[in-house]
Amino acid sequence: MTAMWLMGAVALAGQTGGSLESLAQAQKGRSMRASSTMRVGEVSAGSRDRSVNRAAEPKGDLEEASNWDNFRIAPGATHVLLDERGPGVITHIWLTFLGPEPQDWAKQGSANHQEMMLRMYWDGRDRAAVEAPVGDFFANCFGQRREVISMPVVVEDADSYNCYWRMPFRKSARIEIENQSDKPIGLLYYNIDWIKLDRLPRGTPYFHAQYRQEYPVQSGQDYVVLETQGRGHYVGTVLAVRTRSPSWFGEGDEKICIDGELKPSIWGTGTEDYFLSAWGLRTTSTPFFGVPYFDEWGIVGGHTSAYRWHVTDPIVFERGIRVAFEHFGWIPPDENPDYRATSWNEREDDYASVAFWYQTGQPTFKARAPHARERALPSLERVMVDAAEFTRAEHHGQGTATAQALAFYPRPQLFYRPEAAEGAWIEIPFEVEEQEPLRLLIKATQAEDYGRYQAYLDGTRVGEELDFYRAELGSAEYHLLDFWPAPGRHTLRLECVGRHALSAGYFCGIESVRLRERRPRVAAMGHERDQDWRVEPKLYR
Repeated sequence: MTAMWLMGAVALAGQTGGSLESLAQAQKGRSMRASSTMRVGEVSAGSRDRSVNRAAEPKGDLEEASNWDNFRIAPGATHVLLDERGPGVITHIWLTFLGPEPQDWAKQGSANHQEMMLRMYWDGRDRAAVEAPVGDFFANCFGQRREVISMPVVVEDADSYNCYWRMPFRKSARIEIENQSDKPIGLLYYNIDWIKLDRLPRGTPYFHAQYRQEYPVQSGQDYVVLETQGRGHYVGTVLAVRTRSPSWFGEGDEKICIDGELKPSIWGTGTEDYFLSAWGLRTTSTPFFGVPYFDEWGIVGGHTSAYRWHVTDPIVFERGIRVAFEHFGWIPPDENPDYRATSWNEREDDYASVAFWYQTGQPTFKARAPHARERALPSLERVMVDAAEFTRAEHHGQGTATAQALAFYPRPQLFYRPEAAEGAWIEIPFEVEEQEPLRLLIKATQAEDYGRYQAYLDGTRVGEELDFYRAELGSAEYHLLDFWPAPGRHTLRLECVGRHALSAGYFCGIESVRLRERRPRVAAMGHERDQDWRVEPKLYR
């Protein structure tokens, strides 16, 4: 039976393409497409709202409406992209839509791709074989749009979503997107290519992809990406981690149990090693592995997303598989019971994942994707002060300060424009209600005419010199201090100390000052509760 199943999978790949060698062979079936193209009768009186009429012919005339090949999906609505009868195999999916930022096409913004739930159903089954946010399915996590150039998934220019996973079905296939946002999905375009066949080879496995999350991961238990019974092969992992502690999170091994074994027979050497990198992770994209998003090393609240496709090295199982990761890594001494930093500590970060696999029969994996409201990462901010509230003269030195709106901030920033470094400073006060372990940081703008500044908290120098220069406009977090501040009023002061050699000015843009929570165990251990942070300011990385 095993040989027959493998022969079926090979035969399916051969008759539907997938390699240069197969292109020189006769192909079976008839090519088909489901598309968002404008069809006759779908538009009335110039309205951009469309009623779906899949049986109608493409409009294809000289009216401008013929080019309105997209849909607007209202909050809470579900849009069916494909609903076809088999047998057949889906060979390619392309889709695009507006980004979440306000723009001419959507003045109030649009849903982001983490708020769009992608579901695929094979052969009329009630449970979706594919259930994942659109972004995570295409290796774009955290609602961030990032380029991916890999073999089965390509997100060109961070806005053109393609996948080439082969998705066979016998009786029927249905693909839909549910808008779980309070904003519409704007300008949804799509093409889904498939081949209609006379039959599928016996034993052909079905494609599956399932999202799950733990915010944070459970203490004493490995993070499970997939656990299912049946016959099949595992073909890919997307993993997203938001760190809740300083230092490196990725020492945990992958542990894969095959066919019910209690001890993993496939046991890796570290998270970054599983994703085929070494000595940590960095932004990259290759045919079989990559890291589309990595914002900063070793911070509290850092984001990392990675993919690994087992295209040429599938993990084969006869009766079942369990894929899990340890969540171990470095932590600073104030989170270690012995008050020391080591490389092997159980961490409590936020994990989300998508497992990709093929199997025959119904999977037994119980995980279900929660609603977008639950998929949004919980805020880590204990205090967040809008810097733009402090533009008055008493809060800055020579020069001017105004509130300035930028597209990548949800609120205006404080834009400070001194003429020189001498006498240039800004001050932003904040209040602390109770003494607890916190991290002080600022969210700041980077630009070609921004300067270098030094931070002081209540007169004490904290952190390294901050260089706000960058050739292209952007933003970043600047982490300054781990401490137990006393209740009451504190003041953060930034003093200009010069500018980068390539900078055209001494400007400064601050979106917010933030006090970010540390994990509860820092308070429970209390190693530094009674230390005076002014004597020895610390920032753990």
